[in-house]
Amino acid sequence: MLDAPTVAALVRAFSDPSDGEALKSRELILRLLESVPAPFSRSHFTPGHITCSGLVLAPDGERLLLVHHRRLDRWLLPGGHVEPDDPAIEDAARREVVEETGAILASHLPAMLVGLDVHGIPLHRHDPYHLHHDLTFFFQSLSDQFRVSEESRAVAWCAPSAFDAYQLPGNLRRAYTRVRKLPPYPPA
Repeated sequence: MLDAPTVAALVRAFSDPSDGEALKSRELILRLLESVPAPFSRSHFTPGHITCSGLVLAPDGERLLLVHHRRLDRWLLPGGHVEPDDPAIEDAARREVVEETGAILASHLPAMLVGLDVHGIPLHRHDPYHLHHDLTFFFQSLSDQFRVSEESRAVAWCAPSAFDAYQLPGNLRRAYTRVRKLPPYPPA
């Protein structure tokens, strides 16, 4: 069962002194977790709610899995809202990655928090403008296979040399750099 104190402890432990944007996001996320009664509820709009995304590396350990988000019309990491039946916060990220891409993720590896980002979400139907307080978790894919879901226009493996072509924002590039500095995981 998800609870705000457990997630707050995880967020508090995240630190990258070289990434001022992530540190600002960390403070905003902690404030949300400590002051809002339902921070995981997708219907909580002021100031927003917790979301999760997955930074998935290809089996080659270099390419990054991206989705072209249908509504936002941009390339992003797969991710989305936390569901009430997600057992742990990293499970929300894993579920979203699999739902959106069909990626086959290594299950013998622990998910690791590698990024924090608070960003605005535009008005859509009945949802007002609000903030997504996003936690990014690292996953390793066991296969190059993927599929496109209804939420996306496309899915692609992106090499660092193509980050500019996909217009990846700085927070994703910094999270990718953090992941590439990790020691390699042992094979399954």
